[in-house]
Amino acid sequence: MDSMHPDPAPAPPPSLGDIQAQVTRLEAAHKAKGLPLSGRIIHVMHHLPVEIVRIVPAESLEAGGMLSPPMTPEFKPEDVEATVESADAKWRIHSRTAHPALVSGIKSLSDTHDQILVAWTGEVLLQPDTNASPQSPSQSTFPSIAQNLLAPFTQPEAPTPTSPNMPTPPNESPLMVFGGEFNDQEKKEVEAELERFTEVEQKFEEGGRLKYLPVFLPPDVSKGHYEGFCKKTLWPLFHYLLWLDSTATVPSPDPSWIAYHKTNQMFAQRVAEVYKPGDLIIVHDYHLLLAPKMIREALGQVIHPNGGWGSAHPSPAPHHANKKFDWEQSQSQQATPTQDKTKTEKLGGFLSNVGSALGQHLSVGGEHGAAPVEIMIGMFMHTPWPSSEIFRCLPTRREILDGILGANLVSFQTYSYSRHFVSTCIRVCGYESTPGGVEANGQMTAVGYCPIGLDVKRVIHDRELPGVLPKMEALRQLYKDKKIIVGREKLDVAKGVYNKLQAFEKFLQVYPEWRNKVVLIQVTTPALSESPKLERMTAELVSHINGTYGSLDFTPVHHYHQALEKDEYFGLLSVADLALITSLRDGMNTTSMEFILCQDKTNKSPLVLSEFMGTVASFQSALQINPHDLLGVAHAINKGLNMPESEKEERHTSLLNSVVGHTSYTWAATILKQLLENVGGEHTAHQTPALDIGKFSSAYKSAKKRLMLFDYDGTLTPIVKVPSHAVPTERTLAAITTLAQDPKNVVYLISGRDGDFLEEHWGHVDNLGMSAEHGSFVKQPGDEDFTNMTEALDMSWMSEVEEIFKYYTERTTGATIEVKKASITWHYRNSDPDFGEFQCKQCLDLLESSLAPRRPIEVLVGKKNLEVRPLAVNKGEIVKRLMYENPDADLIFCAGDDKTDEDMFRSLRTVFPPGGVTASSDPIIMKPPVAVTSTLDPEEVAELKDVELHIRPDEIFATTVGPPAKKTLAGWHVTCPEEVVEALEALLESQ
Repeated sequence: MDSMHPDPAPAPPPSLGDIQAQVTRLEAAHKAKGLPLSGRIIHVMHHLPVEIVRIVPAESLEAGGMLSPPMTPEFKPEDVEATVESADAKWRIHSRTAHPALVSGIKSLSDTHDQILVAWTGEVLLQPDTNASPQSPSQSTFPSIAQNLLAPFTQPEAPTPTSPNMPTPPNESPLMVFGGEFNDQEKKEVEAELERFTEVEQKFEEGGRLKYLPVFLPPDVSKGHYEGFCKKTLWPLFHYLLWLDSTATVPSPDPSWIAYHKTNQMFAQRVAEVYKPGDLIIVHDYHLLLAPKMIREALGQVIHPNGGWGSAHPSPAPHHANKKFDWEQSQSQQATPTQDKTKTEKLGGFLSNVGSALGQHLSVGGEHGAAPVEIMIGMFMHTPWPSSEIFRCLPTRREILDGILGANLVSFQTYSYSRHFVSTCIRVCGYESTPGGVEANGQMTAVGYCPIGLDVKRVIHDRELPGVLPKMEALRQLYKDKKIIVGREKLDVAKGVYNKLQAFEKFLQVYPEWRNKVVLIQVTTPALSESPKLERMTAELVSHINGTYGSLDFTPVHHYHQALEKDEYFGLLSVADLALITSLRDGMNTTSMEFILCQDKTNKSPLVLSEFMGTVASFQSALQINPHDLLGVAHAINKGLNMPESEKEERHTSLLNSVVGHTSYTWAATILKQLLENVGGEHTAHQTPALDIGKFSSAYKSAKKRLMLFDYDGTLTPIVKVPSHAVPTERTLAAITTLAQDPKNVVYLISGRDGDFLEEHWGHVDNLGMSAEHGSFVKQPGDEDFTNMTEALDMSWMSEVEEIFKYYTERTTGATIEVKKASITWHYRNSDPDFGEFQCKQCLDLLESSLAPRRPIEVLVGKKNLEVRPLAVNKGEIVKRLMYENPDADLIFCAGDDKTDEDMFRSLRTVFPPGGVTASSDPIIMKPPVAVTSTLDPEEVAELKDVELHIRPDEIFATTVGPPAKKTLAGWHVTCPEEVVEALEALLESQ
């Protein structure tokens, strides 16, 4: 089952300045390592934050018949907004109020980066203009659909921008939705007008520049994408609203899925047209789940089996931008591109294998011998991510997951959503999870979380508008001597408006003393997914409550299904005595944050918040409720209305700190930081160059103290079928013995073997330290016996793990359990391969979702086995211990070959801050690691001090044994154990 434990309590968030400093340090470190960064960010989102209006002669609309009206906005249009209009009154573009937190967060990055926003134009609106003179039909350039609706237009004159201080007076004519397509000339006109709009907007908002790049979707594709697959399939699924209609009614293939696929392709191609090597790409939300993978493919990358993303040709230059999609070409033209694609994929696979053999790897952007350039893609999900058992109901589940995993980073609103995503990848696709994300097809995708926050500056500005105070006074007079409960949501099932009304009725029923003393003001705005049935049920319940508990002079529920003016909305939030939010499932709710900011100037009223909100982990001081528990909600309402002033202020202060401490600006900077941390090999698996013996020898010679750390099987000796036959050769023994004799060296074997085996073959070597069973036992140089690192640890978890393993052993023929002193392993080598692997994934997900979060353990997937061990006992912790005990070491050589050795490489990376060390004089402080503190009493631990490390990143030679295309956290590679010994011999000879 999926994780049911709550989100972890959020740590105090770093300041915006701290995050920006980390971003700067990361970018500097990437550039220093040769990873070019263009300084540009390409944001890919569904809808441009503007509304495009086409002004047309009234006669042409009358001739074309009736057109559909646009959707009702959440707020009534503002009086003042950034607007441009072409000189010939053909186009008008102005800001939209939708998704203000997202847009403000993106714009906040414009101070330091050039930004491009790739998005759909949205539904272009038509507005009749009685002053426009009709053109002659001979000048018509519209496609056939538009010819029935609009009169043709001539080439526009040179436009003049509208002053931001003098916005264009709105035309009072009704708006209607344009249902046709634009030709190439009209697309250029729209792009030119958007370019002018960005200049006006920049002056109007006094902020950074954000360039808008429109994606022109055909009407049938955009409708099938957004109103079809997005709103009728994905949105209900992500909000735990399974489809009520039988799947038999959906045609095959599903036309809405085809539209979704085409839309993502068009977005990917649009990104490829403007992409430059070194750009950072961030894809937003569920509308574009296929885009990360498609963007890589559009830029020329293909997946090599178990080798991750790579390419056999450079990324497309601008002259490749006019390439057509297969579905845009005729049937006769499709055969050749398909054959060419097949040949390209085969060529890519062949060249990848050749590159592996030559110690090279291919990557996008390597033109004319230039250094390969990594494509850096992040994705942020603004909606919830459901349980794997819900997500697996989706027929196109694998395509969507593979699309998302084309990104370097996937980030979510909350920890639980990220856990659900990892669980889905394990259970649905069988991919392996890692401590930081998901590994699929040889590519590691990092998984993180970061709530989006609110544009605090905008809300504070809006609550101080001159029209707000009169609205507040009017509301106070209107509801004098009444307590005001406020709610504002879209009218769809997931927002829980119906549950809220039921709970309010229950409140009036069980607390009769509040009748005639409290009023619920519920504002709803139309939603694309709303149903007439829900609207009717809501209206009937409102009438029932008012008829039962109201009177001639009092109405307990006021339901307004309409758009509000902003001053009305913020006035309502400011005078409320309680905010009631009962969403059944929601990623983020801005109303709760806006309520907290508005209340800071007035009553400091409490907030009743559904526990199924994405923001609930940040708002621990809210009165958290289960919206399905009507009586519980009623009790929370009563508690909030009766709350003493001191408690109100205390809770409000905590809530306010959460809102102000993590704004949309903080979110945007955090996403940027997370992406930079997970590209260019920074703390992530990557391909490696061959070990530079000359550089290694030079560093070895100049070092005053060296740590030499070696895995055994697969590193100093080849892997053999019979483990007892893996004995060291004379050359290996001689090389290690010579290293250990040098007083400047601290030499350790860090192996998964038991202590008896190591003693038998290596015990006679003087000054050699040894670690057995992946760090469970340690023998320091000169000691007689091994020290048991697990004696002081809580090992009670082993019985729980053994019970789980027994459950799967009974149901998997051929499976066995191996219980060691400090770990327990489930083997399925002798089981049916497919069924054994399936059971392994089920067991892995159960352990990681239910046991690992509450017990000090970690789960490792091996070759035909699953191992559980204590967190404090692994090779990485031993490396940290040795670094802590030898802080004056100024060279570290660490060699290993398998997944357990990646712990060592990870430890060698994470001792440094993200982005590395900016200056050689910067101190690197290391706290006592778990491998040191776990064997000591609390009093002894308190006496331990932090140490300052002398080591620098370029003085660490983390080396993996394997091919260059192998994904690893190491910085170098050798191809086989013989090369490890040869490197050591060359090192010693040079001395």
